[in-house]
Amino acid sequence: MAADDLQPDPKLPLALDAPPAGPAAEGYVVVARRYRPQTFTELIGQEHVARALSGAIAANRVGHAYLFTGARGVGKTSAARILAKALNCEQGPTSTPCNRCDICQSISAGSDVDVLEIDGASNRGIDEIRQLRQNVNIRPSRARFKIYIIDEVHMLTREAFNALLKTLEEPPEHVKFIFCTTEAGKIPITILSRCQRFDFAGIQQRSIVERLAQIVTAEGVTAEPEALQLLARRANGSMRDSQSLLEQLLSFGEQQIKAADVHAMLGTAGEARLASLVQRLANREPAAAIAEFDAALGEGVEVGQLVEQLLGYFRDLMATLVGCTAEVLLHTSPSEQKSLAEVGQKLGLETILAVMQILDHTLARLRYSTQTRTLAEMALVRIANLADLDELGELIAELRTGASGAAAAAPAPRSTAIPPRTASYGHAEAAKKKADLTPGDLSVDASEEPLELPATGATPPSRAGSPLSAETVELVWKEALATMSDMVSDTAAQAVSVRMVGDNRMRATFDKKFAASFCERPAHLAKLTAALSEAAGTPVTVEFAVVEGSAEPAPKPKAAVAPRQRMAEKADHPLVRRAGELFDARLVRVESPDETSK
Repeated sequence: MAADDLQPDPKLPLALDAPPAGPAAEGYVVVARRYRPQTFTELIGQEHVARALSGAIAANRVGHAYLFTGARGVGKTSAARILAKALNCEQGPTSTPCNRCDICQSISAGSDVDVLEIDGASNRGIDEIRQLRQNVNIRPSRARFKIYIIDEVHMLTREAFNALLKTLEEPPEHVKFIFCTTEAGKIPITILSRCQRFDFAGIQQRSIVERLAQIVTAEGVTAEPEALQLLARRANGSMRDSQSLLEQLLSFGEQQIKAADVHAMLGTAGEARLASLVQRLANREPAAAIAEFDAALGEGVEVGQLVEQLLGYFRDLMATLVGCTAEVLLHTSPSEQKSLAEVGQKLGLETILAVMQILDHTLARLRYSTQTRTLAEMALVRIANLADLDELGELIAELRTGASGAAAAAPAPRSTAIPPRTASYGHAEAAKKKADLTPGDLSVDASEEPLELPATGATPPSRAGSPLSAETVELVWKEALATMSDMVSDTAAQAVSVRMVGDNRMRATFDKKFAASFCERPAHLAKLTAALSEAAGTPVTVEFAVVEGSAEPAPKPKAAVAPRQRMAEKADHPLVRRAGELFDARLVRVESPDETSK
């Protein structure tokens, strides 16, 4: 589409010159309105929507309710106006409205009596929807259809949506509804099921740059390609945002828009400054990185904007390193792909991912802190001191491979090896000396005195198979508890005495009835019996007793309390008073646990 085809609304001034001062300046109309799309072919970035709506008009299959959803500034309201013109044009219904008849021009200006544009944020109540229901039965004054365009429809209340349901499902033949919203998830499903939904995608940077170039040419000024690229990136897929930024630059009155002007307006750093800062971080130079950061702030760059630029730069580093083409670079120009690849190879993918996490965390903290510069410098120092995480991963892989290979090549361990717990204290220094040696030093030296090893068949002393006796019962009890590490062993350790009461039969005495009862439980008793039998080397039976006179005294019966007195005491409790204040309640009955369980 050539720049000559971008003819703005004939009823609006072109404003090729600077607006006059004084009251006449009130007639100036901003760029975003003057260059609003007037036909489906001018709807940039939403070709799928334009094709579907044009096909529905050509096939005479126009629905009675449409829902346009998407981010801000992507053409939802413009598409709604174009659809309204296509349906009510004097030459229509047609997918190419003439934009010359009185109806088309009034719809473009937003002043047509049969196309009602309603702001859902300020007309969100049930009273406004009731008024709408009463007016839908009135036929249009001069057009074919009465069209309601409700912007930000998700702001309507639940009651307003409910009042709209019946009218939306079965409206009069002369009524069409077009809803526009940025948050379709807030619209009730009952409304969504009655509409044809069209999702408007974010506009690509290339399309935004082309449109801005056409507008700049129509305005009679020139712009550097890099400047338009910066505006398109900052717009983040919103055509209206890019046009608003361009409007701000045009207000400077310069005949040429430069990239430096865009950076000064946005508070961002130039590409050279940003690349230099990233290079300092890649070289692990924290002092130089902070110096570059300070120089950028001295040029008027905002802290948050610079951190966002760094995050975008490392995003493109990640995309380049994984093999993406230049078309997917969002924050750098395609000409920088070679330098991006060099920095990416120096850092490594894992390190880049760690850097992006640090920057993302810093951005989240900047929103709630007044010490923004300090937080940003902390992030830079952390990034500059990051280890090479890719080498760390390779080292771990090598260690795993080497460990598995060494395990496969190593001979079976000899049975004469000393277990860690049986090594005597006299060999501690020799063992430490062996541990300090590197693998290459582990050669056999005949001059060294060999460690004195115990005989191959030697085993530590054990009572396995020996009968219990009064002398060994306490030792067996302690060894059995040492092999357990749970509440059973902790409770059994509270025994005040352990003695034999028969052949392989022992009795543990406690001073607390609870401990004895706990150990007598079947599961706990079985665990203790198994541990004692293993320690003694023979089946053992155990029983439990409580020291006489140590029984816990029975609780004294509480004196009977009158119901009114008990209710008065409970009503004065702070929690009860607070509950009464919160729920506007009063205490009517107090029940004891025994009463509620009946």
